[in-house]
Amino acid sequence: MTSPTESRPVDYDRVFSQAIDRLHAEGRYRVFIDILRNKGMFPNARCFAGHNGPKPITVWCSNDYLAMGQHPKVIGAMEEALHDVGAGSGGTRNIGGNTHYHIDLEAELADLHGKEGALLFTSGYVSNEATLSTIAKVLPGCIIFSDELNHASMIAGIRHSGCEKRVFRHNDIAHLEELLAAEDPATPKLIAFESVYSMDGDVAPIHAICDLADKYNALTYLDEVHAVGMYGARGGGISERDDAAHRLTIIEGTLAKAIGVMGGYIAADKTIIDVIRSYAPGFIFTTSLSPVLVAGALASVRHLKASSEEREGQQASAARLKAMMREAGLPVMDSTTHIVPLMVGDPVKAKKVSDILLAEYGVYVQPINFPTVPRGTERLRFTPGPTHDEAMMRDLTRALVEIWDRMEMKLAA
Repeated sequence: MTSPTESRPVDYDRVFSQAIDRLHAEGRYRVFIDILRNKGMFPNARCFAGHNGPKPITVWCSNDYLAMGQHPKVIGAMEEALHDVGAGSGGTRNIGGNTHYHIDLEAELADLHGKEGALLFTSGYVSNEATLSTIAKVLPGCIIFSDELNHASMIAGIRHSGCEKRVFRHNDIAHLEELLAAEDPATPKLIAFESVYSMDGDVAPIHAICDLADKYNALTYLDEVHAVGMYGARGGGISERDDAAHRLTIIEGTLAKAIGVMGGYIAADKTIIDVIRSYAPGFIFTTSLSPVLVAGALASVRHLKASSEEREGQQASAARLKAMMREAGLPVMDSTTHIVPLMVGDPVKAKKVSDILLAEYGVYVQPINFPTVPRGTERLRFTPGPTHDEAMMRDLTRALVEIWDRMEMKLAA
């Protein structure tokens, strides 16, 4: 018999089951859809979940914003690289994974952002986490000033740096200056923020933040993952569009969204690139991207530098869908970018709307719940691209209006 003072063995299965049960109870349990995209026919895809064989669906929430993952140049470059050098990279960049494709792509990315150098990582998450954690450790006593809506990868990098942080209200220049002014002028400072915030679709005041950085002798770190390829004459992002790239210390981006492939990177001056290359564990000890992926990204970056057709088509699609939703009385949130967020405000309802759209209308859009967005602001996040046509948008809008009515959710008058 166990005495009251004796500790009981941990019931691991119970602890893990309760953790999952909490997500179900809060309506936050995530279900990954089982799909295959149809090459060259995006946004058309096949869904395998709950069907006898694949069911045709239309994808409305892909981060392959410009459908470059389907572009013949990208696919052709990847096929050529596969048959030229094989599948994998062969190791870390130091050991065997420093291929000529990697060197060429870093040169293209440095040129894209007007910087001296660039450095590839296996994902945008890793590039943020590795760079922010490393740069702050190299600067003794550094304080990082972080926008409150920064991505989880940026938050992780700041946390792992072990440095002090100050969180400023979203895009609030006055609050940021208040925090900067309170610190010793001799203290190293880094301001970390994003250009396009992907859940609300709003944009940072880059020049105003750079003005404060100049005034208080701070470095700047801009996450452009949702803007690279999408804005600027050559796809350099909001910083190119607003002629601000030269004012930023480090620009971080992804190859997995508008570029359409996989990977992350930073662009900066050669010394900073060398510091991250030499000190960041997330770079040093990770097998490098497959040259097949790098070749595809290289083809995509080069194409988008020369072509604005995809960007213009995407912006037209986003504007058209926003207008249709507003006209139908749907609660589309204000957004000045390519992101089209539709407010639901309840995690269970957001999941139910998503489920009905997929099961009955062949429309795939994921619900966005806490912790990605604050509780009570759960939403559906649509990313119309250049290949979403007007008929698809009409069908989607009609479906949403019918579901809103069925679930007795409020439409605008």
